[in-house]
Amino acid sequence: MTPSTAVAHLTPELWARANRHLVRKALAEFSHERLLTPEPLADGRYAVRSDDGAVEYRFTARLRALDHWQIDADSLTLHRGAEELPLDAVDLLIELRGSLGLSDEVLPVYLEEISATLAGSADKLSRPQPAAAELAKADFQTIEAGMTEGHPGFVANNGRIGFGVDDHHRYAPEAAADVRLVWLAAHRDHSTFTSCSDLDYQTLVHEELGEEQLDRFAEAMAALGLDLAAYHLFPVHPWQWWNKLSVTFAGELATRRLVCLGEGADSYRAQQSIRTFFNVSDPSKHYVKTAISVLNMGFMRGLSAAYMEATPAINDWLARLIAGDPVLRATGLTIIREHAAIGYRHRQFEAATDRYSPYRKMLAALWRESPVPALEPGERLATMASLLHLDAEGNALAAALIEQSGLTPEVWLRRYLDAYLTPLLHSFYAYDLAFMPHGENTILVLDGSGAVVRAVFKDIAEEIVVMDPVAVLPPEVQRVRADVPDDMKLLSIFTDVFDCFFRYLNAILAEAGVLSEEAFWRTVAACVRDYRDSVPHLAEKFERFDPFAEEFALSCLNRLQLRNNRQMVDLADPSAALQLVGTLRNPIAGMGAAE
Repeated sequence: MTPSTAVAHLTPELWARANRHLVRKALAEFSHERLLTPEPLADGRYAVRSDDGAVEYRFTARLRALDHWQIDADSLTLHRGAEELPLDAVDLLIELRGSLGLSDEVLPVYLEEISATLAGSADKLSRPQPAAAELAKADFQTIEAGMTEGHPGFVANNGRIGFGVDDHHRYAPEAAADVRLVWLAAHRDHSTFTSCSDLDYQTLVHEELGEEQLDRFAEAMAALGLDLAAYHLFPVHPWQWWNKLSVTFAGELATRRLVCLGEGADSYRAQQSIRTFFNVSDPSKHYVKTAISVLNMGFMRGLSAAYMEATPAINDWLARLIAGDPVLRATGLTIIREHAAIGYRHRQFEAATDRYSPYRKMLAALWRESPVPALEPGERLATMASLLHLDAEGNALAAALIEQSGLTPEVWLRRYLDAYLTPLLHSFYAYDLAFMPHGENTILVLDGSGAVVRAVFKDIAEEIVVMDPVAVLPPEVQRVRADVPDDMKLLSIFTDVFDCFFRYLNAILAEAGVLSEEAFWRTVAACVRDYRDSVPHLAEKFERFDPFAEEFALSCLNRLQLRNNRQMVDLADPSAALQLVGTLRNPIAGMGAAE
């Protein structure tokens, strides 16, 4: 790759298309979060004016359930008086910085994230994109690499600050490039390995690396006069090695507390989460999740050594809970356990920083089991994010799956809801347990026709929360407990599921003419009602937390990022940072009575 070919995707036509898409999304999501208030025009269109009134965005839109602004991208125009101007997402942020509450400190970093998001979009537009009907029949990793939108709610969702354009081509999930991880040896005095109860260190490294690689690593250590048995083997992201560890951890390397052993033999593919890798050499082996000091969507994507220590125990606990609950078992829900974790403690950085510091999150990793070995004959996998995917022609992958399945849209949707929504409801009402069940954190198991069979939840230890202050938890699992006010608890369903996923799926299916809004939410209500009626012993809990309530608080994701795009939320206290602005009408309000 030459310097010029690395930016071949940055053409006037692709840049204009990327900007039109992102301006549409920005106007829609900022209006949803009530940062902007589109004004109806006499011709049926809407207008949004810049803070100084000098320019005006005009567009047509349909306002759907949950205050979802479905803006027609082709209708978007920008005007200064009688002059029509080209759309530019960076200009939009500058023009609306006051309305959006962008501080002098946050604004330039946010603009960098917007520019990177645009560049990523232009790159995706430059690549051949499978049609929705084709992708609906594709394998797991083809679907993973085929996703073009990223998080549906966040406007700056592809910032990846720290990646150069060459890194983007090497390590971005849409590049679908094979990657080999770099392996270090970390002295056991400074590293901590923990694992699930049914796995130990020696078994893991033998299964993941094999005798030949282990012998090669042992020989390399012996040549330095070192004993591999005194060290833990440690997989790291190549970007992290070249850009951070080889320089920032130079003292650890020079004193042989860390030793670089080179690349491993297996090839991996980056997943939508950027720092997680799927083993394409042997799909039955573990995913590997690595620390990477890249700023993306409100967080530095490092991994905390302290957090990693308790990860396997938390996964063991949750796996036992699911296995022991007949309702969860009946839905088919499984988790892919984070079997083992390793963290490195840099004594100097730990002495100099607090627990929030990205310097404490530079060197950690975990091994997460693969969902592939658990598949039955004829089953296949797809990231749930794919249900919101639109191909280059605007065709919906969800619509293609429904058509391919031969089921009616309502039946297809209900099977999906039974697999995905019912276990979330039961976890909440039976255990005060909430997941972070967004599209990238959920894998769907499909049958041969494209119907949903069951759901697989992942990214467990960092993102689950138990909201019962008196729940009995093992000592090593206490970290997942959070004190959440009662009036915020059900937002784990209303916000995370209804507003942050179903809002988009509903609009996509309605726009495609597959399923009306009324039918969509009627099907959701039926799923909730049937679950409620199946657990009469939880009736008091349903009275306290009514899923059919008239309204719920609007929790705003972009407001979090616009306020602080380096650390949006403290995962140990997730409710403290929420930006709540008014309420949304619950689309299943009043549907609690039996039909």
